Amino acid sequence: MKTDLKMNLKNVVFLLAMLKMCFLFGQNFDARKRIIIDVGHGGKDSGAIGINGIQEKDVVLNIAKEIIRLNKSILDDKLDIYLTRYCDTFISLADRSRLAKILNADVFVSLHCNASPTYSKGIEVYVHDSQKLNIRQSIALGLSVINESSNKLGFEKRGVKFADFQVLREMTNFCITILVELGFVTNKDEADYFLKPENIKAKALAILEGIYNYIK
Repeated sequence: MKTDLKMNLKNVVFLLAMLKMCFLFGQNFDARKRIIIDVGHGGKDSGAIGINGIQEKDVVLNIAKEIIRLNKSILDDKLDIYLTRYCDTFISLADRSRLAKILNADVFVSLHCNASPTYSKGIEVYVHDSQKLNIRQSIALGLSVINESSNKLGFEKRGVKFADFQVLREMTNFCITILVELGFVTNKDEADYFLKPENIKAKALAILEGIYNYIK
């Protein structure tokens, strides 16, 4: 029964994506850039757990939902934004990439929180560690996102780094792709920061403005 429920949830995600695509085929694809916000972890996968008990999967979902809201309220829906998950459910890495390709993404931004056994803090961005298509553009987007969080929110800049994470590997040839480590839930100051709704809003706005400023 539990297995059937999980499969049904997964099928619903892709059914909605396909229905959306059927509608979009008749629209002007150049009107707005399509942004896929990949909401890390979810469901049985909590991601990193902070020193105050905060869970990575919850932080990134709250920020992603706020990005959707701010795009409507502040940017007047100038960006066409979708999430890879809208609730606390598990979506495989392969399915996240598949969904983004079905939706014909222009930009793919994967949201995560960092963890470390040492006293680490700050925001960093990862791009794929190869000379594939879209690498330069991905680096530029990453720097834009970092600068917004650093200049406006005071987060330490940890720079743009290279990695072979699966979502980067599968998406980089398809569109501009970055993975954002929003901050360290193992750092007391940053973990406490993510507990406050006003800070979730501020962080979401920084990510949104970083994306929008790059596209602009």
